[in-house]
Amino acid sequence: MSASSEIPAVVPNDAPQSGRSVVPATRPLYWSIRRELWEHRSIYIAPLVAAGVVMFGLLISAIRLAHHLSDLPHFDPAQDGGVLALPFGFAAIPILATALIVAVFYCLGALNGERRDRSILFWKSLPVSDLNAVLAKAAVPMLILPIVAIAVVLGLHLAMLLLGTAVLAVHGLDPSPFWTGVPWLNVEVTLIYLVAALTLWYAPIYGWLLMVSAWAKRAPFLWAVLPPLALSLLEKIALDTSNIGSMLSYRIHGGFTEAFDDDVVGGMHRLPHTGPMHVDLPRIDPAQFLATPGLWAGLVFAAAFIAAAVWLRRYREPT
Repeated sequence: MSASSEIPAVVPNDAPQSGRSVVPATRPLYWSIRRELWEHRSIYIAPLVAAGVVMFGLLISAIRLAHHLSDLPHFDPAQDGGVLALPFGFAAIPILATALIVAVFYCLGALNGERRDRSILFWKSLPVSDLNAVLAKAAVPMLILPIVAIAVVLGLHLAMLLLGTAVLAVHGLDPSPFWTGVPWLNVEVTLIYLVAALTLWYAPIYGWLLMVSAWAKRAPFLWAVLPPLALSLLEKIALDTSNIGSMLSYRIHGGFTEAFDDDVVGGMHRLPHTGPMHVDLPRIDPAQFLATPGLWAGLVFAAAFIAAAVWLRRYREPT
């Protein structure tokens, strides 16, 4: 192959439109998202590390599971299987919390970092609009991280299931309660629903953090946290009311109560005369969640914050 054949032909700007290759409108957004994954490996490494820590702890304490089950002379998988589902729910909490922390700090540095190191000058020279660039960054906490968290938790649940089966088999116990006593489909559907609901509920928080990241010259964390707290304190001192504080608290905690019929942890009570703890999975209620005014108001604010971040990225000078 000659050297000249390896050099792609350059189409002049004044060439006929029919001579140009058609690039799909979604291609720049797709590659912008890929760039975020290449540059920010913590998006998938941090949840994996959290899962590894959880799995290591479970591996050390696995022997206690066999002793616990052996102390239950009347263990009924159909009735008492909730006690087996409880560790799986607790194991998901560190991964989901890690994904949330990564999302927050990613949003704070997503647009501020490229202005601070002046790499925005390079990215603006590419044929990628500010809208695509900001949408790609918004897709990380609102799409990529939830998918990564769900995949990691599902993998962790499978590893826990195999580990528990092996421990029970080694101690001569019947491992069938792990497979028949836990409503696996309900557990995983509840997990996916929880992650999706919280992602939608926290969308205005992610949008606010992205807007602050695009605006602040330095210390975006302080600029994101102090103004809402200052307004809440000012309202309390001046008017002796706490509407802003209640609104902030509702935005942080309200997603759990709006997405489920009962508490997200589920009901827990001890069975009489037997001792084991029976755990009820929370009842999901998508209709109630989608009918919540706070959800749609939050999505409107999220869209406004993202639009403001696009504008700021276009006109804000590098620091």
